[in-house]
Amino acid sequence: MLESSIPVLVFVLANVIGPLRPAVIAAVAVAVVIAVIRLTQRRPVRHAVNGLLGVAIGAVIALRTGNARDFYLPGIIYGLAVGAALLISAAVRQPVVGWVWSVIAAGGRSDWRDDPRLVRVFVRLTALWGVVWVLKVGAQAALWAANMDTALGVARLVLGYPPYALLLVITVWTVRRTTRDPALRTPDPAV
Repeated sequence: MLESSIPVLVFVLANVIGPLRPAVIAAVAVAVVIAVIRLTQRRPVRHAVNGLLGVAIGAVIALRTGNARDFYLPGIIYGLAVGAALLISAAVRQPVVGWVWSVIAAGGRSDWRDDPRLVRVFVRLTALWGVVWVLKVGAQAALWAANMDTALGVARLVLGYPPYALLLVITVWTVRRTTRDPALRTPDPAV
């Protein structure tokens, strides 16, 4: 995840000290170097390729419009889509956080669907994730609309990993607390 923010950081710094074209070239070059390093180390390249694709799309848009702020437009659109998907999944009681938890922490099992308390917990956590995504992307969209290129880049970095890390901590703590506390669990019908 850190690797995907490095090209954005390079773009922000290069755009502050110079014109748009060198900033775009520097960001794309760094994204390519990261992807090549991951390939030579025979490590998974999915995140590096996704980062490279995002940087390349942003770079093309920024170069075509001539506006540095447009470098961030794909990320803003993507963030709005993710936020909307999270909120919709919570509204229809198919919380994305619950399904991700199933894959990452429960070995693909979806036993939580049979526990009304866990379903409520995952719905609330998914709604929290959705609200945070929409708020952070909303802040970036406001900076984009105000033509504040540098502030937008800084906001993208600051509003990227810190809220994400906090949401992860809240999610893990809440789910573990719910699944470990006997008073919070639904009784097992087999007992």
